[in-house]
Amino acid sequence: MASIIIAAVPVHGHVTPLLAVARHFAERGDRVRFLTGTRFVDAVEATGARHVALPADADFDDRQFLDHNFPERVGLNGAKSLAFDVEHVFVRPGRAQHDAVMALQEAEHADAILTDPAFTGGAFMLGHRLGTRPPIVVCGVIPLTIASRDTAPFGMGLLPLRGPIGRLRNAALGGLAARMVFRGAERVAGEVNHQLFARPLPFPVLDWPRHADAIAQFTVPEFEYPRSDAPTTLHFVGPISPTGSQAPMPPWWDELDGSRPVVHVTQGTIANRDYRQIIAPTLEGLADDDVLVVVSTGGRPLDTLPPLPANARAAAFLPYDELLPRTDVFVTNGGYGGVQYALRHGVPIVTSTGQEDKPEVAGRISWSGVGRRLKTETPPPAAVADAVRAVLRDATYRASAGRIAASMAQARGLAHLAELVDHLAASPHSSPTDHG
Repeated sequence: MASIIIAAVPVHGHVTPLLAVARHFAERGDRVRFLTGTRFVDAVEATGARHVALPADADFDDRQFLDHNFPERVGLNGAKSLAFDVEHVFVRPGRAQHDAVMALQEAEHADAILTDPAFTGGAFMLGHRLGTRPPIVVCGVIPLTIASRDTAPFGMGLLPLRGPIGRLRNAALGGLAARMVFRGAERVAGEVNHQLFARPLPFPVLDWPRHADAIAQFTVPEFEYPRSDAPTTLHFVGPISPTGSQAPMPPWWDELDGSRPVVHVTQGTIANRDYRQIIAPTLEGLADDDVLVVVSTGGRPLDTLPPLPANARAAAFLPYDELLPRTDVFVTNGGYGGVQYALRHGVPIVTSTGQEDKPEVAGRISWSGVGRRLKTETPPPAAVADAVRAVLRDATYRASAGRIAASMAQARGLAHLAELVDHLAASPHSSPTDHG
């Protein structure tokens, strides 16, 4: 029996895949403590893990939106929005996150700590020598954030550019990002590390997963930019997300009979208040097409939707394992988990390009050939319609999505992650302990 700490920022898309992780370790008999936001207590306890609340200054309710929790963020977009989020949402809570993990470790020695990449407390945990702390495994619930000579800095949404010119571009952009975009975040991270260890943080804060004991990326290599300088600690374990949705079949389900292409559009369960992002443009743009547009509101009441055209159907939630095999195109605002779910079923994708990690998700959709990206957060209806028609017309998109689906089917997911954790926990560098 092992003792596992899972630590995640209180954001739905970061917590949800780690709930599956918590359930897996709990069901095999491990003691699991899950450190995250107070709003997730019921979801965590349902996995068999014990919920531990983040300190108040590291906790927030993502359903209230960042603009509610951080009113000074209102009006920011692009690089300014990214810089604000990295500094205020992820780095500043890092000291409280670190202290909370250390308190858990002092109360009961853990054999491993699993964190999401945005849990910056993990960066500061690395200041403790391995052996005085457990191994740290970064669980890649968002696109890979580590810096590379082969990629542009994370957050810019730029596709890889091969050869010497590409590396020159990446180096120049990396320097610019450090001096301009992430300067505030780096300053705060340096101050926190100096408070804890009397020395500056020895690496860029966004690059901290590179220095963890392992990275378990929740996708397959075919959906991630290649990096010739990737650390040997990087492992692709495949997508880890809930399956077997229990949502009821809507009354119109029998219309999914293959008589016309099915286009499924959703904005997920959090970024779904402003339907202008992708749902409304999809409904309007495809209103006259011979397709069936299927909308999921992610839990919002159906009467909040704009008027549905004759070829559209809607439900608050849908049984995805039944829906996606019947879907011809998945239209999304770019959530990493939803994209992985669609690709598991080989469904090609059309995505808008929003904020947070969404530009990076959209970039990988374009780069891997599984779909089309629209380079705006609120694309016009005509642009959405043209992208959907192109994906329906060109079979190479579905073929690329099918190639990734085949790779995902071979990935071992939770079993691979558990083997990785067990190997690190058994390392002679880890502190032995009697768990009783």
